Amino acid sequence: MAIVNKFAPGAPCWFELGTTDQEAAKRFYGGLLGWSAQDDPMGPGQFYTMFKLDGHYAGAAYTLEPKMREQGVPAHWMVYFAVKSVDESAAKVSELGGKLEQPPFDVMDAGRMALCQDPGGAPFCLWQGKANPGVGVIRQDNAVCWAELVTRDTAKVRTFYTALFGWETKGSANMPTYIEFSVDGEPSGGLLPMDENWKDIPSHWGIYFHAADCDAAVEKAKQLGATVRFGPFSAPGVGRLASLADPQGAGFSLITFAQSGGRA
Repeated sequence: MAIVNKFAPGAPCWFELGTTDQEAAKRFYGGLLGWSAQDDPMGPGQFYTMFKLDGHYAGAAYTLEPKMREQGVPAHWMVYFAVKSVDESAAKVSELGGKLEQPPFDVMDAGRMALCQDPGGAPFCLWQGKANPGVGVIRQDNAVCWAELVTRDTAKVRTFYTALFGWETKGSANMPTYIEFSVDGEPSGGLLPMDENWKDIPSHWGIYFHAADCDAAVEKAKQLGATVRFGPFSAPGVGRLASLADPQGAGFSLITFAQSGGRA
């Protein structure tokens, strides 16, 4: 089990689901991944769900506000990246060609965050952990194991994130156009170029959950109401993977790494 209690700057550290049906999301991810749910009050009639796997935080969920839905924001998973200082990193976002959507603010004693957008239009969050450094479990069965940016300009966003987070990046040996990034030598995610097949889908971050058996997990997800977008299929040197959407439409992927793998 990969238990963690701190994250290097630039590492994906928190994964948050914005959904249209929080109760249904708890049932779905609980059934698929064995997650338990802890609901923390946010305000009148609102709560923030902290997902746990074997007693360790694995992610979170909240209900999208009516205003967000009116603006066309779909159900989605958001990726947070660890930083030493949210204020300093947020100040660099615009300088590097990104956009600061929401300036830094405190989340009680848990930490300090900011909502940003990269030069390709993909939203992401900065997180300066205090009481909560991030998820407590990662890169194991039923936990997030990989973060992936789907984008139309890998060169531009590669430059942006490398300057912002100090990532180490390289091309993939199995897919020449795919860019992998590592943090302190730990492979953590990748940049996937979009082609005409993506049509008008905007650039976005996504997450992979590791499954002991990808095919079996896909079947379970289907029984729980998920839609399979593509797969399962085998990627040489990587593993077996599939892309899905939960019953509310939030996309995610499942992967079973090849024995010599370690990335999606």
